[in-house]
Amino acid sequence: MRTAGSKRKTAETKIELELNLDGGEVRINSGNGFFDHMLTLFAHHGRLGLILDCQGDIMVDFHHSCEDIGIVLGRALRQALGEARGVNRYGWIILPMDEALVLASVDISGRGLLGFKVEIPTERIGGFESELVKEFWLAFSREAGLTLHLQLLSGENSHHIIEAVFKAAGRAIGMAAAIDPAMAGAIPSTKGILL
Repeated sequence: MRTAGSKRKTAETKIELELNLDGGEVRINSGNGFFDHMLTLFAHHGRLGLILDCQGDIMVDFHHSCEDIGIVLGRALRQALGEARGVNRYGWIILPMDEALVLASVDISGRGLLGFKVEIPTERIGGFESELVKEFWLAFSREAGLTLHLQLLSGENSHHIIEAVFKAAGRAIGMAAAIDPAMAGAIPSTKGILL
């Protein structure tokens, strides 16, 4: 089983997370209803099992919780991948969500990098600050050791844009982390090492 558990406790957040790359239960409690919805979509479209509980200082705002969830999820993904033997390594999609169209492309490279070209028209959706979308993916990609590109090709509705980002990222990451039988357990790099 390609699974990992990850925890983080600071003066600002307490997070416990379980990740299964091959599917399973999805149960999310981030402290923010909109973000719960986005992470549920991410896990569902990535065909991932994800259980998350975060207790954060949301009386300040949601920034610390969102960023720290990205850190913990990224670390869990890296741990669950292990040496990344037999995985596809690359994943990509151009995903429509009504008028929104998002490109997501990922390389399980061992090098944490985020390319983020997504403009979100409104500053907030309910109690969620739109700028936190980038903060989450930045923390996640850095800790996971992924090269992740997210680009908005078209879109007007902020909810649709953000939802398309999380769905597309889930699909691309799920594809990259999936086992390729043709790889016969080999590391997909001429260097002989990824993570």
